[in-house]
Amino acid sequence: MSDKLKDIINKQAQQQNGGLDQSDNIVQLVGFIIGEEEYAVPILSIQEIIKPISWTRVPQTPAYVLGVFNLRGSVIPLIDLRVKFGLRAKNHNEETRFFVLKQDDEVAGFVIDRLTAAIRIKKADIGPPPDTIASEDSMIGGVGKQEGKILTILKVNKLLARDF
Repeated sequence: MSDKLKDIINKQAQQQNGGLDQSDNIVQLVGFIIGEEEYAVPILSIQEIIKPISWTRVPQTPAYVLGVFNLRGSVIPLIDLRVKFGLRAKNHNEETRFFVLKQDDEVAGFVIDRLTAAIRIKKADIGPPPDTIASEDSMIGGVGKQEGKILTILKVNKLLARDF
């Protein structure tokens, strides 16, 4: 497990021990930056977060599929979220991370620009996606409001769906 993920989990444990509501009214997320926007996914869907490692290109895949990488014997597809979201690809830097999402039998790695923090948000502070993109096919599961900023919450099942 990466040090950054350990820090997030430790911070999460400290917040939980700090008297915050432990009921089902709290959603636990991990925030990250793509371009200028902050996104989040449920913390339990993240298998791990790592610094970039080498990967192998795979021919005849969409531009956002960088290829595959080997993580302790498992071959995992690597998807550049900048390109998938319609932004220009950029070189990896010190803040770039790969996070590996898992849901049921689906696993994939995603390139993010920067990890932000563990986020605890009340369900009441999460609204539906805007009407213009609210559909079952949308990757957006909701929009969270926290400390004056907007957070786009992504659907893990849609991120992991194979469309290549």
